[in-house]
Formats: sequence, structure tokens, C-alpha cells
Amino acid sequence: MEHLYFRPEIAPDQFLPIFIVSTLVLVFGVGYAAIITLSKMGYFSKKWQLAGYLMWALQTVSLYELSVLIQSNHFTTKVLLVTMIAYLFIPHLYFHVIRESDKRYEETESSDTPHIH
Repeated sequence: MEHLYFRPEIAPDQFLPIFIVSTLVLVFGVGYAAIITLSKMGYFSKKWQLAGYLMWALQTVSLYELSVLIQSNHFTTKVLLVTMIAYLFIPHLYFHVIRESDKRYEETESSDTPHIH
């Protein structure tokens, strides 16, 4: 039995808007990751995190707009938005894990060194 797949037609005049919006998704995503990472590492002050969150919001809006332009179904749009929520928290989770592992190994190293009284 042959399966039939329906793909939405994308009008030729929609290619440029789709290209621009998808490029904005990438640019805002890289901007968010870079600003949050550099802020967490101490290269930027914590005030810069607000700009990072703005980049994340712009990326989310751009991704939603892209899903509308390419005529995604509702399930795919919801999956993309859930992914964006996960993307908001992943850098924070990464730095939390790094910080906790640094604490753990600092405690191990300090207990391995002999104490001189």
C-alpha cells in the first residue's frame, strides 16, 4: 500500500521572507547563547543577561513566524515552542552543573592535601 504525503505549497514570493526569518532565528540564537555564556563566564556584567533574554524572545518570535510561513501543523509548532523553552534553560543548567562539579572537586582536592597544624 502506498503512503501519500501532503506538503504545503510555498509560493515563490515567500522564499525571501522564509530565508530572512530563518536567518534571524539563527542570528538571535547565537546572540542569546553568546551573551548568556559570556555573562556567566564573567566577561560581561550580569546586566547583559537582559539583552540575552531579549535575543531569546526575538528568536522565539522569529521561530514562530517561520513555522507560520512554512505552514507547519499545530503539533510541530508546539514542539518548536517547547524546544525554545528548553533552550532558555539549557545554558543555565550547563553552568550550574559546571559550578557544582567545581565545588565537588575543590572539596576533594582540599581533603587530599595534608593539613599542617
